[in-house]
Amino acid sequence: MTRSALLIIDVQVAIVDGAYQAEAMLEVLGDLSRKARAAGAPVVYLQHNSTRYAPMTKGAPTWEIHPAVAPLARDLVVHKTASDGFCQTDLEEQLARLGVERLVVGGLQTEFCVDATCRAALSRGFEVTLAGDGHSTGDAVTPAKTTIAHHNYVLGNLAHPDRNILVKPGREIAFD
Repeated sequence: MTRSALLIIDVQVAIVDGAYQAEAMLEVLGDLSRKARAAGAPVVYLQHNSTRYAPMTKGAPTWEIHPAVAPLARDLVVHKTASDGFCQTDLEEQLARLGVERLVVGGLQTEFCVDATCRAALSRGFEVTLAGDGHSTGDAVTPAKTTIAHHNYVLGNLAHPDRNILVKPGREIAFD
């Protein structure tokens, strides 16, 4: 049994469609999910339930996880309402039940749910590896390409007394 899990965040139809280089991100996440499953690592999905953005409202067709990386029956799906995937969810308990110590993270949106969940995981004692090419966002305050590069740099250089968030291309990530 592996001590790692793949955490795919909010890769839902409503926001994949507007994401920067969405197809490349989906390919990276698909490859990571195949590697994780082959290694016996759990694949965990976070699925956002919005009360303010109709396309992400639970049950809407665009709320569904994108078919390119849809969960298998054995995968875990955790529903959330905050950017931080640990906030008011049972994510931490589920990961403890599975014996997970390390999270490989990818998904949407870089500056919101990916950032908040990576930071929360680090603060909760998890080792975190961010797939630098496995997360995305849309153009907003800055172009998406800039936002992604900024977060890869910032998350990879956070100050923490015990560990760092590793940022690696998906092809370099293995599951142990």
